[in-house]
Amino acid sequence: MYDPFRAKIKVALYTAAAALMGLGIASTLGWGGVSYSMPVIGSEPQIPIEAVQPALDLSDAFVSVAEVVTPAVVRIAARRQAPSPSPRALRLRAPNPNPQDQPDRVSGGSGFIISDDGYILTNNHVVEDADQLTVFLQDRRSFEAEVVGRDPFTDVAVIKIEAENLTKLNFGSSAELRVGEWIVAIGNPGFSGGSDPLDYTVTVGIVSALGRPLDLLRRGLQENEETSVNAGFAIEDFIQTDAVINPGNSGGPMVNLRGQVVGINSAIASQTGYYQGYGFAIPIDLAFRVTEDLIEYGRVRRAWLGVGMRAIDQISAESYGLPTVSGVELTAITEGGPSEAQGLRLYDVIVEIDGQPIGRVGQMQQAIAMKRPQDRISVGVYRDGAPLTVNIRLGEAPLQARPVAMAAAAPVREEERMDEKLGLRIEEMDRASAQEFGYDEVDGVLITDVEVNGPAARRGVVPGFKIIELDRERVEDRRDVERIMEGVSPGEIVTLHLVNSNDNRLIIHVRVPR
Repeated sequence: MYDPFRAKIKVALYTAAAALMGLGIASTLGWGGVSYSMPVIGSEPQIPIEAVQPALDLSDAFVSVAEVVTPAVVRIAARRQAPSPSPRALRLRAPNPNPQDQPDRVSGGSGFIISDDGYILTNNHVVEDADQLTVFLQDRRSFEAEVVGRDPFTDVAVIKIEAENLTKLNFGSSAELRVGEWIVAIGNPGFSGGSDPLDYTVTVGIVSALGRPLDLLRRGLQENEETSVNAGFAIEDFIQTDAVINPGNSGGPMVNLRGQVVGINSAIASQTGYYQGYGFAIPIDLAFRVTEDLIEYGRVRRAWLGVGMRAIDQISAESYGLPTVSGVELTAITEGGPSEAQGLRLYDVIVEIDGQPIGRVGQMQQAIAMKRPQDRISVGVYRDGAPLTVNIRLGEAPLQARPVAMAAAAPVREEERMDEKLGLRIEEMDRASAQEFGYDEVDGVLITDVEVNGPAARRGVVPGFKIIELDRERVEDRRDVERIMEGVSPGEIVTLHLVNSNDNRLIIHVRVPR
């Protein structure tokens, strides 16, 4: 017989058992247990402000620089037409019925505004050969830009946009920079010409070194048929920094902690194409001088001394009897140039210009480039071991014409075996050797071989140079070489004046092994 009371008891027991089982399962799954309240998260400094105040002040300085400088930094998109395919490529594939559909190449770079009416400073390599330039401001406005002028010999260019009341940057002095000084670099390290999430990146570092000669501009100029003959006019005296610089940063400002521009970010030394710890900037003092000419004339009117030069090293200093290992030796005097007419000579060592010490080639090039044609300068030189001063009126560099150097060398026609003292094979040029080494005329005493690891090889002598002078004596034939070398003892230094088929001249000092 059905008992309602018993049924209710049974249901209650089943329900209690199910509840207990559910609690057990929940506890194993972590659904039960003690309930936790949100802890109080502290916000008080755990290090006394006084202990880190210098670092906080420096951080605030970086913030202030970024806030002031960044609005004047721009991104530049340079659009270039795609190159036409070669005739061979056209033969290998069907012609494109719509050649205008070839996508343009777009590359990116940086720049910074230097006047409130739209003049912008950047790198030459950012805008060179561009068919269209577009400038993007931080406030997202964009403008078409025109090239005012550019200088491939310093990698500086000026462009302009039509705008008013723009934020601009002021210049500091790169001459006052010190190694170890803090600097800030700002730019757009995107890897294409389009908008990139890395635009207006601020990086910080120190001045790692001054006066770095990378040889980048000269090599680039040599690869260009229009500029190859004047590649020697390239000025490379870079500021080195460890601030992060990557492709797209080119043309952006390097500024000091006062917010003044001290350099134009220009290059990196890298095996990958991206930052590996070494960035380089053009000194703003040089860039400013170039900018003046580009805005005024549309081109650079470069002051010109008319010499070939090479940095002094220890052996050169000993050869010249210099008191220190510093200065620039003159390896060529340009025929008809200012130096020839006004008293500088081959083998002079320049140690000062207008009282400024000269220790390296880039420093001397920059010192001359800071002047204007027809300026007068005072040149301090060592000649035959004694100091003297020569006053020179500078000319204007013939950047559009091939420099003509002083002719030298005399005809000779016989052969010389490998010279044991220097490790050189010297032959009197014939038609075969002239053709091999690229000479138009068959004359001169020619270096045809250099002993591997020999004395001359270790100083940079390579085959193909003619010997003009040996120990400052004119070389007319191989007998002159024999006569001069007979008087050289082990341990002495021999000076070679050389020229190659491209009229590049060298003065090289070689110590004869003991």
